[in-house]
Amino acid sequence: MNSMHTRKLEQNIIILLMIFTINPIFGQKKEFRDTKVDTLTFLNNRKILNSLNTNKFQKKIFIDNDIQIPYRFLTPKNNLVNKKYPLVITFHNSSRIGNDNENQLEPFAKIWLRDEIYEKYPCYVVAPQFNTRSTNYEINGEGIQVSKPSNEVFALLKLITNLKKEYPNIDTNRIYLIGYSMGGSTAQNLMSLQPNTFAAMVSVASVPDLSNLNAIKEKNIWLIHGKNDDENPYIGSVELFNKLPSDKKLIFTTFTNLNHNNIVIPFLITDEIPKWLFEKRK
Repeated sequence: MNSMHTRKLEQNIIILLMIFTINPIFGQKKEFRDTKVDTLTFLNNRKILNSLNTNKFQKKIFIDNDIQIPYRFLTPKNNLVNKKYPLVITFHNSSRIGNDNENQLEPFAKIWLRDEIYEKYPCYVVAPQFNTRSTNYEINGEGIQVSKPSNEVFALLKLITNLKKEYPNIDTNRIYLIGYSMGGSTAQNLMSLQPNTFAAMVSVASVPDLSNLNAIKEKNIWLIHGKNDDENPYIGSVELFNKLPSDKKLIFTTFTNLNHNNIVIPFLITDEIPKWLFEKRK
């Protein structure tokens, strides 16, 4: 009996050791939130963002041969030359396509203007505007809808290089990507094209980029999607999550009650996204 008990104990120890060995490898985090957004919350949160003065965002244009990309540029409050600041790049959705250098300032660009964010999370922010789709969707060989970058996205990499030279106090270990819908797909395109440039990415309600999985398997990635999304299917984020099983820095947040149009609302008057980004380094 003692011998059997000893063998049982040994087996349990072996199982526990295997669990502790495996868990760090398969370290993705999947979470579900049951947040609901009623009409009043939707309107109030958008109103707060829309009331902000966007004049702090300078108007600029990046030209690369025949490609022109208007963009807005926010500098840190009390910008000190001897202090390093992150660079945040925000990408708009397809409803903001144009060249007025105004309409791309959607909520994920405007959150950086909120007084408490501007004070607590000083950084450079770039908000480019694309006059055609920045990413296009197609069905791959596995029957999954995926995103492919436009030529303007390749040109944007040159803009980032130029900004790092022009503003040497940009912290090159903390360059962040954030986008919603088409913009979230564009953020994924850039991360896949040049993963060594970026420290972290927040991709919301996006169509995935599965083109360079091996290069992004250790990146700080936060996928956010509404389970009721009938525009950019929720299954796309599920597929990306499932294809990166060893990424210990990957978080996948599902909002079980939200859809494509209200998925950004829970993040507009909190500091959850800036806080998560600012903790990340290459």
